[in-house]
Order: sequence, then structure tokens, then C-alpha cells
Amino acid sequence: MNVKTPNAIDSYVGARIRLRRQLLGMSQERLAEQIGVTFQQVQKYEKGINRIGASRLQRIAEVLHTSPSFFFEQENSEPLTLQGLDLSANTDPVAEFLRTKEGLVLNRAFLKIADRNVRETVIALVKAMAQAESRGVTSGASVTDITLPLGE
Repeated sequence: MNVKTPNAIDSYVGARIRLRRQLLGMSQERLAEQIGVTFQQVQKYEKGINRIGASRLQRIAEVLHTSPSFFFEQENSEPLTLQGLDLSANTDPVAEFLRTKEGLVLNRAFLKIADRNVRETVIALVKAMAQAESRGVTSGASVTDITLPLGE
């Protein structure tokens, strides 16, 4: 049995579609309905198993409220190259974080906080927790054991 390996660019474009869809909180089913395919087809697009035609990619971009070029951009909006797809060497930690469920949930929740002081406090809390972990404070520590830095 010959198993087809997805093309690196098709996989990258599919991952960008998935990222954008998840950032918008859209299901595969809803995207599929909007572009006129099955949700299984959307899964294949997102995994890079099936290539996406130009007109379909344009429609996906419209539904996801972005431009088709978004799906080909790398760091600093550079054009997509195979060289830039070497994920082991050029992994963007922010993009990797946003690909996780926790990253998406945290990002959506943080964006809903309108008060700048509250946002800064959340950032200080997360920094303090990361520092505490790097110092070896165990997960048994409570929030009251972490001192928030002032003026940071």
C-alpha cells in the first residue's frame, strides 16, 4: 500500500488555515458549510493531504476574514519558501503556542480583558509563575506563595 506523504507547502498552508479558523473560534463543520465541502475535506486540507485550488483558497480566505497571502506568510510576513519550513530550526514559539489548545484559550480570554491594568497584572502573574517554576517551586505552591513584581 502506497501512503502519500503531504507536500510541505500544502501542510504549511493547511496549518495556517487551521490556526486562523481556531483563532476565530470556527468549527471545521462551519468552515466546510461556508465553502461548500464536507468537514472531512476541511480536515484533509488542514493536514495537507489534499491540495487546495486557487478559487477554493480565495473562498476560505473570505470566510476566515483574511487575505490568501496570509496562508503563505512566515515570520515577518516573508514569502513562503521550502527553506523556511525547516520547523526544527525555525520554530516560532508564539505560533507554536497558538497551535495548542491552551494557547488559543488563553489568547481569546486575554483579548477580552479591556482594562489595561488587569492585563498588566495577568502578565505579571504569568511571569512570576514562570520564574517560580524555573526556581524549582513545585506545583503544590499556591498563588499566595508567588510575589508579583511591581512596576514591571
